[in-house]
Formats: sequence, structure tokens, C-alpha cells
Amino acid sequence: MLRGSLGAAALVGLQACASATKLAQTSAAPPPPLPGKSISLVPLRVSLDQLIDLKCCLRPLRAAGPNLGTEMVRDTLVVHNYGHGGSGWSLSWGSADVALGKALTVFPKEIAVIGCGIIGLTTAVLAQQYGLKVTIYSRDPIQRSRSFRASGSFTPSSRIALAEPAGPAFGDLWEQMARFSWKAFRTCLGLPGKPVEFTESYGLSDTPPQRRVWTPDPAITDSYATKGTPLQHTEFAHLDERIRDIVPQSVALAPEEIPFNVPYATRTSQMHFNFSSYAHMLQSEFFGRGGQYVMRDFATPAQFADLKEKVVIHCTGYAARDLINDQTVIPVRGQTGWLVPQPEANYGVRYKNVSVLSKADGVVVQNNSSTPELGDMLGVGNSMELVNRADTEAALKIIAPVFAPAARQA
Repeated sequence: MLRGSLGAAALVGLQACASATKLAQTSAAPPPPLPGKSISLVPLRVSLDQLIDLKCCLRPLRAAGPNLGTEMVRDTLVVHNYGHGGSGWSLSWGSADVALGKALTVFPKEIAVIGCGIIGLTTAVLAQQYGLKVTIYSRDPIQRSRSFRASGSFTPSSRIALAEPAGPAFGDLWEQMARFSWKAFRTCLGLPGKPVEFTESYGLSDTPPQRRVWTPDPAITDSYATKGTPLQHTEFAHLDERIRDIVPQSVALAPEEIPFNVPYATRTSQMHFNFSSYAHMLQSEFFGRGGQYVMRDFATPAQFADLKEKVVIHCTGYAARDLINDQTVIPVRGQTGWLVPQPEANYGVRYKNVSVLSKADGVVVQNNSSTPELGDMLGVGNSMELVNRADTEAALKIIAPVFAPAARQA
């Protein structure tokens, strides 16, 4: 069994895997622009007639970071693997590797995985790759889980923890999980159905782009330590700089290169996940290796010990707040709108805190424009999972002008 990150990630790989008038109508990936030439892109259709779905998800922010601890429930070893905030997809392989490292200390031949979101299903597949017999117990398959209501981009530090409760050592653990996952996802590039792919992402602005420097608000004297919930952006752990050497960074475009109705733009390459094909890939491997799925709900963790498997990895995400009474799990509401897939316009755009990303399973729209000053605080403490159509409609109105056919005024 491979325990090193490089070796285990390799094992995963073996198994899993300007103006809008300048926009050219072509489905092929555009070549890099020549000096002084505009980038050639097909404009995204960001209109209400393209809207086909609305989704709302509660991301499980856990103040101290994901729970990867262990406990004995009667004669059963329970390894926890939940509480990843907005980073569940991004850290799924690395987090599974950490959890399995603890499960393997008792040399089991079979294990149970509780939950079938992206964390649970990934953990189950990796356990099989390590030679274990695996049964998933879950009330829902991944297609009906909260994981399927996410946006699907590689965002490994999105609301992953609060800096003070997580402590100074958490950064090392996070980096280990992020790098392991990055290597695992890269082995899925180019597979049928494009479960993982890179696209160009453009940051657009009406003013010269500036990196925002967040500082604590002196008017806010309380914090998570006193209120049990974060109260400002600076309480969060921000760790992306630790993997800057492997993740593409943004570069500024020259004015003549910009194919949008804005004067300023940056470009980077963004990894994302196509939910349908990615889930199909994992499920095919899981069942192909003899995995068993049992539809079951659990009322208390004591029921874990009733299972025939005596090693259990618990991966219920936000549901863990009630199932094991972990009140440190804080809901973070997030809504996405989905437009008809537009494979001919394969890129993403961010403008005025609205983002659109064209993926194989649809164009995902997110609206963070109403309260940009909140940063990571947006949606924190909000457990409402009903969708708000007006929010997505407003996002489409905000971003539509960057694709408008009228030429940008000098």
C-alpha cells in the first residue's frame, strides 16, 4: 500500500483517472493571440432564455478545518472525513488519503463508508485501490447529494477553516491534501467525457485591477471565539499562496488583446470538474471493483457499530452537524444558476463579482455582487436551501454587457 503522496497519486492516475464584435464564431480552441491582436472567442449567451436550472448548496464550514479524527464506537473504529467548507471537491483525494491512512492502522480487509457525496465516493474508490473491500451506506447517491449542487471549480482553500481555531499546523495538512488532490485530478485530464479539464478564465474590470488587501474591521470587536461564528473575512484561513508554484496565476492582457466590452482584463487557466462525467467515472470504477451500495439513513453514530464492517469512514458533510452533533459545523449558503451547455464558448468570466463558467454540463452562474465587502463571509450562517431566482436573473443582467455587440467606446 502506497503511503507517500507521489506514489498514491500515481496509483490514482492508473485507475481513475476590445469589443464583442471581435468575437469569432468557431468551436475550436483559439490559438494564442499574436502581438497586437485580439483574442478570438465565441460570446457566451447569458440570457434568461438559456436558464435551465437553479441549485442551492450548504457548504459545511468547520471552524477548525475538516474533522479527520478517530473514535471508537463500541467495537468499531470510526474515522471522520467531513467539514470541508467550499473545498470538498478540490480536496477530495487528499482528504481521503489522510482518512485511509488512519483506517489502515488496524489492517482491515473491508471498510464501510458513510455518505456518497464527493468525499464519500472518492474515499470509497481510493480504499478499493488500496486493496480493501468497500460498502457505501448512504441515503442518496452522489447525483442527489449536496456535492452535485456545487460550482465545480478547483478552490482548495474556499472557506476551509478559520485561522485561529485551525491553528498554525493546519496549513501543512491543507497543503498535503491540496497537492495530493492536484496530482490525482491531473491524471483525469483527457479522459472520455472530460471529467476534469482546464479552461481559460478572464477577470474583467472597468478600472485598473488592484489586489484587495483585507484588514480587520476595528468596529467589529467580537469573533468566532466570543460568538461561535465568524464575523469578518479576515478570520478565515487563506492558504492559496502555499501552492502557487503548481496552480496557474493570472496575467494582465494588453488593451488590444481584450475581446470583451471592458478596458481591463486578466487571464488565467482554471481547473474544473464536469459533474455528470466525473460521477460516472467514479461510480463505474467503484462498482467495477465489486463495491456495494446500500441505501440507508443513520439517526445516531451508535448505529455505525451495528454494521458488519468494523472500520467505518464517516463522510456525511453538512449532515454531520446533526448526525454526530458537531455544532462547530457552520452552514455557508451558495446558489448557482445553470444555462444550456455552450461547448463552442469554452471559458469563464468574472465581472463585478459575478462569475460564469462554461462547462460540459452547463454554464454555471454565481452572483456575489450584492455584498462584495463580505468576502468569505457571504452566505455564512445561512441555512436556507431554497433557491432565489431573482438572484441569478440579476447576475445575468450585470454580466451581459461584456458580451454586447456594440463596440466599446474609446
